[in-house]
Amino acid sequence: MELSPKNSPNRPKPLEYTRNIGISAHIDAGKTTCSERILFYSGVVHKIGEVHEGSATTDWMEQERERGITITSSAISCHWTTKKGPFANIEHQINLIDTPGHVDFTAEVERSLRVLDGAVAVFCAVAGVQPQSETVWRQMNKYHVPRIAFINKMDRTGADFYGAVEDIKTKLEGNPHPLYLPIGAEDKFKGLIDLVSMKAYIYDENDPMGVKFDTVEIPAEYKEKAEQYRAELIEAVADFDDAIMERFLEGETNFTEDEIRIGIRKATMSLKFVGVIPGSAFKNKGVQMLMDSVVDYLPSPLDVPPIRAYGENDEDTPSLEIVSDDFAPTTALAFKLWSDPFIGKLVFIRVYSGCVKKGMQIYNPRSRKLERISRLVIMKADKRDDIEEAYSGSICAIIGAKDIVTGDTLCEKDHEVRLEPPTFPEPVISMSIEPKSKADQEKLSIGLQRLAEEDPTFVVTTDQDTGQTLISGMGELHLDIIRDRLFREFKVEADAGKPQIAYRETITAPADGVGKFVRQSGGRGQYGHAEIKIEPLEKGKHYEFVNEIVGGVIPKEYIKPTEEGIKEAMLNGVVAGYPVVDVKVRLVFGSFHEVDSSEMAFKMAGIFAFKDAMKNASPILLEPIMKVEVTTPDEYQGDIMGDINRRRGQIQGMESKGNVTTIKATIPLETMFGYATDIRSLSSGRASYSMEPSHFEQVPNAVLKQVQEGVAKKAARR
Repeated sequence: MELSPKNSPNRPKPLEYTRNIGISAHIDAGKTTCSERILFYSGVVHKIGEVHEGSATTDWMEQERERGITITSSAISCHWTTKKGPFANIEHQINLIDTPGHVDFTAEVERSLRVLDGAVAVFCAVAGVQPQSETVWRQMNKYHVPRIAFINKMDRTGADFYGAVEDIKTKLEGNPHPLYLPIGAEDKFKGLIDLVSMKAYIYDENDPMGVKFDTVEIPAEYKEKAEQYRAELIEAVADFDDAIMERFLEGETNFTEDEIRIGIRKATMSLKFVGVIPGSAFKNKGVQMLMDSVVDYLPSPLDVPPIRAYGENDEDTPSLEIVSDDFAPTTALAFKLWSDPFIGKLVFIRVYSGCVKKGMQIYNPRSRKLERISRLVIMKADKRDDIEEAYSGSICAIIGAKDIVTGDTLCEKDHEVRLEPPTFPEPVISMSIEPKSKADQEKLSIGLQRLAEEDPTFVVTTDQDTGQTLISGMGELHLDIIRDRLFREFKVEADAGKPQIAYRETITAPADGVGKFVRQSGGRGQYGHAEIKIEPLEKGKHYEFVNEIVGGVIPKEYIKPTEEGIKEAMLNGVVAGYPVVDVKVRLVFGSFHEVDSSEMAFKMAGIFAFKDAMKNASPILLEPIMKVEVTTPDEYQGDIMGDINRRRGQIQGMESKGNVTTIKATIPLETMFGYATDIRSLSSGRASYSMEPSHFEQVPNAVLKQVQEGVAKKAARR
């Protein structure tokens, strides 16, 4: 392959030979185990780390090793050389991000997928598609990330490769096609059949590390099945490759391996095809084939469409295209912050164009400031390698930045652009937190500020009624980890209150509101007058503002302060003081005074107008509803369903596999505290569950009364 003109001559490896990939899945599908094998087979580590032993390379936080789960996404680089196909014998650089599976840390997946070019979706061969599998699949769709699927745990009792493929097709509406077939399953899983080369790979039972395997002819009992799936694969690929399609329609089936590989690559890039590979990361089988597929089928930064960006004067629609070119103006996106106890704040960036150099100054359009990059590093989990320069397509971290937050674009001052930042779900749970001593007060404040900078789904606020500090996040585990990190990293002893629900308020009818702020006390007074119309907005749209002022009845410079007042009023609704969502506001009329009007007066007018309108708009209180999936042995099914009903839950569906039933339900979060303990009691410890935010619904009157009484008591204590 020719060297692309987009490559700097100083670049260690042409951009075509870079793969930026993430590994995503439901919790406990085996992502981190899979990552460990990739690092071992690529020579980054010489001893395989295990999650259950607390020795996984990418799970480097103490909390991760103690709990056996991934909490923060880890970036690590390795190299891989495939032996066959168009990329044969060319060393590729793989920038790998291992993401968490627990829904409480979904922000880590969201921001990782925003900056990656390709992904490996890992599924459990026994459970198939699970709730968080659906979430990460939706996130991949949202950011248009090409992917391949790895059906892991083929060694487990109940493993069903073909069932998992069918799950991807029906539950995720994907277009999965096996690239390899498994030879055996459960304790008889011993190898894979390559449908491109039509060879079988049998692992050497005397080599538990999985390094040695024999390439042999396909066993006779698998020959017919392999030919059937190969024909289906070629037919599927023909839809995306005109050359194959033409010959396929003429009845030809004799395609070369390279022709099929190129066809699969085109199909994968289209986002309408998913190649599937079976394996068992824990038993060291199938990972080499997965890595060959990453190189062969997932895109390099040159293969993905240009990134859309906002120019200096763009407001709603991005007008610029950013392409991976070392010689273009520098453009990078800050997608993650991390506080290192030894070196301070690390800012993880994806360089989309140009080069980022140690010592350079780079411009932040949000803060309107230049930031100096004192150090530039490539991350290897919690270890760092210093580099002098990062080229387009690179994922690295900068040290020395003062004012950068997640989602900031970094660019050249004379070429100002803004990239679309990742979006994050809103917190659903909060609790009060107080330092145990006065000495801890300042440390608590610093710790909370740092953690809120790192994690966009962790929010710190102050309760206006009690003056307490409130921390909000995605679930009990999320806030538990935050408290643990405060103690370990910031040496803060703190007491936490009981978890509280992050309720929301909305309106159900249109209404008008008038806001007047008039103060006259000698000298210059204050005058602001705004009239608005509000109406319900589609669920999930949060907020929309429309300026319908004509004839200058409110001068242009007072429109923005009026909107700021409206937004501030929406932070505390009229039902129980919770934030207001899904409201469209139209500013329709007002008046001003030549001398007494000011930005502050119109901000107050905006606040009064919104409060006035909301009272008349039939406001209601909303509570977060969780999507819950419980997997239980059949004998406990009745007890668990009865318990779900007691929690105001609604059964959405049931599915049986063998003697195990999966119950899908939606349940109010308010009733789910302590569910882990309850479900263990109900099932003698044999049932498991997963939970993720689904939507908000109106609370029943009995619950509304309780919430309002609780708010009134807090106000009285104040």
